[in-house]
Amino acid sequence: MTRTLLLGARVLDPGGRGDAEAVELDRDRISFVGTAAQARERAPGATVLDLDGAVIAPAFVDAHVHATATGLLVDGVDLTGCASPDALLAKVAARAAERPGALVWGHGWEDQLWAGPLPTRAALDRAAAGAPVYLSRIDVHSALVSSALLDRAPAAVGAAGWSDGPLSADAHHHARRAALAAVDSTGRAAAQTAFLTAAAARGIAVVHECAGPDISSADDLAELLGRPGPEVVGYWGEAVATAGEARELLAATGAYGLAGDLFVDGSIGSRTAALRAPYIDAAGCTGNRYLDADAVATHVAACTGAGAQAGFHVIGDAATDLLLAGLDAAAAATSVEALRAAVHRVEHLEMVDPEQARRLAELGVVASVQPMFDALWGGAAGMYAERLGPDRAAGMNPLAALRDAGVVLAFGSDSPVTPLGPWAAVHAAVHHHTPGSGLLRPEALAAHTAGGYRAAGELSPLAGRLAPGAPASYTVWDAGSDAVDHARPPRCLRTAHRGVVLHDALPGVGAFAS
Repeated sequence: MTRTLLLGARVLDPGGRGDAEAVELDRDRISFVGTAAQARERAPGATVLDLDGAVIAPAFVDAHVHATATGLLVDGVDLTGCASPDALLAKVAARAAERPGALVWGHGWEDQLWAGPLPTRAALDRAAAGAPVYLSRIDVHSALVSSALLDRAPAAVGAAGWSDGPLSADAHHHARRAALAAVDSTGRAAAQTAFLTAAAARGIAVVHECAGPDISSADDLAELLGRPGPEVVGYWGEAVATAGEARELLAATGAYGLAGDLFVDGSIGSRTAALRAPYIDAAGCTGNRYLDADAVATHVAACTGAGAQAGFHVIGDAATDLLLAGLDAAAAATSVEALRAAVHRVEHLEMVDPEQARRLAELGVVASVQPMFDALWGGAAGMYAERLGPDRAAGMNPLAALRDAGVVLAFGSDSPVTPLGPWAAVHAAVHHHTPGSGLLRPEALAAHTAGGYRAAGELSPLAGRLAPGAPASYTVWDAGSDAVDHARPPRCLRTAHRGVVLHDALPGVGAFAS
């Protein structure tokens, strides 16, 4: 028997029929979606699974992840919610005592939560007892590092972003490369496998890995692309000048596109996002600009000529200005039609006004966005308000305005910046801190499923859907009728992608081989 009927379920398909209670699978395709009565007529000759009220939804796509960095935290130092600099130092000291001399990899501290000053490098050195230490801020745009790590990254000393406290910009990039280089192939394999297993267990069947020379390495991306589990769409964030260079770099890295974290600017939390007006808590500071409009235009034109996706990391409003100036210049050098056909993308896009959104839509740019940024940092008392003031903070992550302008939205986590958790992201998108900026739930679900395929250039109207003829990419959740509407996520019972089961807590089928 090749057909399997999933019965007794609530079927959530964005844009689909609202009365569906069953899904039929035939090898790697969905062959039927309908009511229980219709399904019973198809039961002869099929394997039938009664799901007893569970929810069937499309498998999720996480459109922005960093797999190895996330997986390293399984065995790393979790600093999310760390209450003080002293608590951070105590965690480092405990880990250094457990593994003398080994790399201490940690992530998640947020200085705006602390009353006192950040730890000095000398204090970090004492806590680590001479071990190399890399501790990324929650946004991964700055990090506290030890002297032992800097011994492995001498180019960081005196580079842009250098200080005795957190490193940012070029100094941070040098230090992060040294930290990742300290992870051997065994450690990297364990981290990537842990990440892929966790993604599948959370209903994620496809991830977009945003790699690049300032983020990871070509070896890291190649190894990730070869691992079993959720499908990995690889992006490499490195600028090129010609179509020939674009083709060569794509062939060398195995990447799908030259997009992802090709930085135009940094982040709000680290005060490196490029702003039109200064941060209110750092006089005169308007952030960093890593690319200018000419560089953006050159990269987009080169990728367009190669038939490849280009894309950029853009957060601040001044960075959005630079992006659009570059896109307009690239369109003049090629054509608007050529840019639209290439389906270029932009990551984060946290500060964008309606006119900018309209222009991005005209150019066919897909916005890869993270609703959990608003959940974590929005609101009158959130980090955005501390850095920008309440008026600018209220305009952050304007999902509804992007939708209204016609920009295709693709949701992701930016893991490890926010945890893997698609239902939490859907909830955050619906319950935005700013009234009128959120989405309807079917729209949010579509952005975390079909939108992810669109962001990777998949134009089929069936991608990310539960509809006859669509790939058998689906999830099963142990939710009651309303559980998926709340912030507490349901438990994932099965994740399947193109007919292959990646995670299973239902009887009869095992998960992917690791």
